[in-house]
Amino acid sequence: MKSVTIQVFGRVQGVGFRYLTKMVADKLGIKGTVANLNDGSVYIEAEGPEDQLNEFIHAVKMSPSPSGKVDRTVINEQPSQNFSGFRVTN
Repeated sequence: MKSVTIQVFGRVQGVGFRYLTKMVADKLGIKGTVANLNDGSVYIEAEGPEDQLNEFIHAVKMSPSPSGKVDRTVINEQPSQNFSGFRVTN
């Protein structure tokens, strides 16, 4: 089990990014949370098996929303948060 935080910059708010990120997470069995930040970026905490998590990160970098555009991501490993599912906040 691996756990990361991802901050996503670009056209990622107002384009369905959080909800489509949740769909990708649910499909891959990733647990965590996704939220909009006041600076216009999206913040994700995600954990799961390394292969699935790597696939999730790739999908986020490509933008799960066809209307979105990811310019940059900042990814950091973190201790496991033991999430019970994946949820969209704020």
